[in-house]
Parts: sequence; structure tokens; C-alpha cells
Amino acid sequence: MTTMNQPDDSLVAHNRESWDRWVEDGDRWTVPVSAAEIAAARAGEWAIYLTEEKPAPRDWFPADLRGVDVLCLASGGGQQGPILAAAGANVTVFDNSPAQLRQDELVAHREELTIRTVQGDMRDLNAFADGSFDLIFHPTSNIFVPEVRPVWRECFRVLRPGGILMMGTLNPIEYCFDRVLMDAEGIFQLKYRLPYSDATDISAAERIKLNGPNAPYEFSHTLEDQIGGQLDAGFMLTGFFEARRDDPTTGRFFPTYIATRAVKPG
Repeated sequence: MTTMNQPDDSLVAHNRESWDRWVEDGDRWTVPVSAAEIAAARAGEWAIYLTEEKPAPRDWFPADLRGVDVLCLASGGGQQGPILAAAGANVTVFDNSPAQLRQDELVAHREELTIRTVQGDMRDLNAFADGSFDLIFHPTSNIFVPEVRPVWRECFRVLRPGGILMMGTLNPIEYCFDRVLMDAEGIFQLKYRLPYSDATDISAAERIKLNGPNAPYEFSHTLEDQIGGQLDAGFMLTGFFEARRDDPTTGRFFPTYIATRAVKPG
């Protein structure tokens, strides 16, 4: 594992520790894929997720992943990276959480896969030279940093011309509602103005009560920053889908997630 020497801040450090604890707790996004899933990926049968329940479309990927240089961005946990490596890609996994990266290293060792792991902040990819990758797979994770536009600028820089960026994120409207009423009674009462921030819109005590003591800080971002930010960075949008969370609250009324595919011209 490579660790970047980057300027840190308390939010990044807190979220790093939160995800490390979630690995210990066995959160679903920290559980490594099985040997059977790796065997299937080697045979060409695989699916990976930008959002919760809906796999990323296979036609968003190159038809043949062999030799494709892939960056799994903020995508540790021993899931997406090992699957893509088993499908033939040259995979680098970049994540803020050392414990998440160790899950990728565990699968790589167990399955004899070659995966590079790098620990750092997704807003600063100075570990990589310009034009290092053909594809970036960025599942729902930029909600854990306070600014998203730097992520898109860095993605554009490290992709080669013609390179693909796939990302998933929560629908910002998810953050508008009074969580206590929504979770306890299924009542959707508007409470928070967007863009929402765990760091400024609720107290530390409220955040712990709502999300638990180990939860990372979350930030809603605007669609202008999530989608417009990609366009402003230079990308061309080539794909979009929505997905619903399988739960009895928000999933009944609106798509919980959005995902995009974008290409660096050239």
C-alpha cells in the first residue's frame, strides 16, 4: 500500500477512521468478494455497482478489459477492484481508508491478482501522472468530501484522451428531510436547505444520534457540481441512470441514486 503525504483536515481524518471502524463492523461495502465471484469474473461473468442495487451497465465498459488501466477511485473494500482485475484490467485502488485498502490486498493475495493500492484524499490524485488511466470507476463515495469539483478536475487530468469516468452518488433530495420523522414515522418533512453538510447543518450530538458514533460526515453536493462540474472539467456526458434503494422510505417515492458515464475528449 502506498500512502500519500497530503495536507490533512479533521473531516478527512474522521472519515478515514469511520471507514476503518466500518470494516471492523462488517459493513456491506467492506466485505470482500468471494472466490466464486472472482472465478466468474475470470470467465467473463461479473457485475459491479456504482449505486446500491443496480449494476453498472456492461456496455459502459470496454468490451475487453484486458490491459485496460483502471483507477477504482474511493472504491476500497475488496469488491470492485478485484472483480475488474479478475476480468483482466490493470487495477489501482485509491481510498481514504487503509482498512478498506487492506480488503483489496486480502483478495489480491488470496486470488493471486495484481492490484496496486494507494491511500489518500480523492480530491488530490498527485500520486498519479497526467494521463495514467483509461477508466475511472467511482462508486457512491464523493458524499464523504465537502467539495466535489476538485475530484472531477483530478479525474480529467489523470485520464487519457478517450478515457471513461463512471460515478455514482446519492440523489441530493435525500438530504432535505427531517431524518427523525422520516425514519420513525415515514413522514417527509422538509428541513434542510441544499447543499446539505453534516459539518454545519446539524450539531455533533444530533449527528451521532441520527447516524451513530462511527458514521462518517456526509455532504449532499448540488447536481450543478455533480454533473455540471464534470462538464466544466472538460468531460462529455455519455450515459446516465437512476436507481432506487430497497427500503420502505425514500425508495417508494423517488430514485435514491444517480450514476453517470462521461468521456474525456480526444
